[in-house]
Amino acid sequence: MATSYKDLGLVNTRELFAKAVKGGYAIPAYNFNNMEQLQAIIQACVETESPVILQVSKGAREYANQTLLRYMAQGAVEYAKEISGGKGIPIVLHLDHGPDFETCKSCIDNGFSSVMIDGSHLPYEENIAETKKVVEYAHKFDVTVEGELGVLAGVEDDVKAESHTYTQPNEVEDFVKRTGVDSLAIAIGTSHGAYKFKPGENPKIRLDILAEIEKRIPGFPIVLHGSSSVPQDLVKIINEHGGKLKDAIGIGEDQLRAAAKSAVCKINIDSDGRLAMTAAIRKVFDEKPAEFDPRKYLGPARTALKELYKRKNIEVLGSAGHAYDK
Repeated sequence: MATSYKDLGLVNTRELFAKAVKGGYAIPAYNFNNMEQLQAIIQACVETESPVILQVSKGAREYANQTLLRYMAQGAVEYAKEISGGKGIPIVLHLDHGPDFETCKSCIDNGFSSVMIDGSHLPYEENIAETKKVVEYAHKFDVTVEGELGVLAGVEDDVKAESHTYTQPNEVEDFVKRTGVDSLAIAIGTSHGAYKFKPGENPKIRLDILAEIEKRIPGFPIVLHGSSSVPQDLVKIINEHGGKLKDAIGIGEDQLRAAAKSAVCKINIDSDGRLAMTAAIRKVFDEKPAEFDPRKYLGPARTALKELYKRKNIEVLGSAGHAYDK
């Protein structure tokens, strides 16, 4: 028996993206795999009054179990109400990098309110066909769909690509029209994982390509993947407490803020959250080697993640204060 996301208290992305495009901010899309990450995301977004997209990768579904994830998402909705005095915040449950139609269908049938079909590795016409198939199924249940054009380099979860292919602005109009997608992930210089760029590189987002895409599909919701900034203070803490993160470099937050002010209305951040939690856990293990209660190291990790995401909502994405936009 299929579960509708509406029964879980979730929302899809349609209205959220329309408000974000109009308001010049981006909705945070934060990945989670466990309870502490979920608590931190909800706390951060309630405290900053930000809408949020809870992202689940194929790997996260395998790690956490799809049934547990469904109830965790429902729990997140109730938890948000509980800590916000009953108001709650808009919460989307989104499949990140869905590899095929079957995975997307399974998520839609299990209460996801939004799915991404990533056909970016396929030839153009095959990408269109696969994306259209997902859109036709999803829209029957009012589930929104994200497609992708262009390829991001880097490694994160199940996503691996050696080289980078920028999105071609002359393809976006045709792709959007023929697939019926609700949003489009583009490749303009961001990259997956913590090792995005080499030392000495000054990574830049191609805002010129973004502007050209915006001209071709004005007002259409654009998504940026691989948008972690890899804060060097976190890398330093990890390495000072026994870690070996060599040359981990990300995208400048000022560039992400500029992108969020334009048509980019969803920005995906995962690696920064992993770094924040790892830094906090390593610190406890190094400074208190006798500690063995998971609450004593996962608790500080949860707090560190919450503080990071609060700052992202306020300073980078501009989503703080927009949970109740009309």
